[in-house]
Amino acid sequence: MSDSIVEVSHLTKTFISRRGRGEVFAVRDVSFEVREGQTLGIVGESGSGKSTVARCITGLLDFEVGQISIMGKAISEIPAREMRKFRQNLQIVFQEPLESLDPRYRVRQLISEPLELHSGLDAKTRRDRVEELMDQVSLETGLSERYPHELSGGQQQRVNIARALATGPKVVVLDEPTASLDVSVQLEILELLIRLQAEFGLTYILISHNLSAIRAICDTVAVMYMGRIVESGPVDSIYSATEHPYTDTLLGAYLPVDPRVPAKKALARGEITGGLRTGGCDFAPRCEYRISECQDTTPDLQVVNEHHLARCIRVGLWK
Repeated sequence: MSDSIVEVSHLTKTFISRRGRGEVFAVRDVSFEVREGQTLGIVGESGSGKSTVARCITGLLDFEVGQISIMGKAISEIPAREMRKFRQNLQIVFQEPLESLDPRYRVRQLISEPLELHSGLDAKTRRDRVEELMDQVSLETGLSERYPHELSGGQQQRVNIARALATGPKVVVLDEPTASLDVSVQLEILELLIRLQAEFGLTYILISHNLSAIRAICDTVAVMYMGRIVESGPVDSIYSATEHPYTDTLLGAYLPVDPRVPAKKALARGEITGGLRTGGCDFAPRCEYRISECQDTTPDLQVVNEHHLARCIRVGLWK
């Protein structure tokens, strides 16, 4: 029996092109597992498919092919009458904190709403639970009567995290939770998430552009490009010994803190393009290290070591 609390197998999601040109593959044959109490980071440029994966996992999007299992249950096979109760185990925190909060509700109402829907607690117990949740996310109880627009961005995101915790979830999907916040506030939110995970044994799936955040909080990482995972493995292994040129490009995109240290040479030019290649490596048009075989050979994930995989026919050779 698997000890993974989240299992995604061969997930594929398509959308219909706005221009009527047929299907667009947002996610292609994506598979991964997350062990209980650990954090998987999913990283990639805009358009890589990472947020689509998050929405499929949480049931916000249907998918055509594959299977997603949470706590051993395939979510596509859970009857509708049981799904509402099951959703208590799986919550999501979105990128834009203010847009995630109903502007007509006060903070206490926002945090209490999941309790009213799922807990069956009486009014007094709910009030006590709201105060407890606010304390857990380091929000002063004096803020409970404020509306979302009266809070700072960091406070708004803390309200969203408190709402997510209200149902006692096992798994929390974090979709760019710090992207819209100031740098100093980003660190505070990451520290909060780390503390909450240790305290409650939470399992996280973190979607992020922020490679520093991924390294700080994640146990494993999956790098996505044009809907596919191109490299995956333990964080330390990926960051210290990248085996796909795209991953190296992402890591090299961050300027060194010390201005005396030269920036890494870019291995890719341009951005993710629309449409899919009919053959060959998706990254080949942008890769400085491509050879003729890359244009024609569609690579599978290659084993670098026991837990480290890379989708490149030149694993160990391109550096």
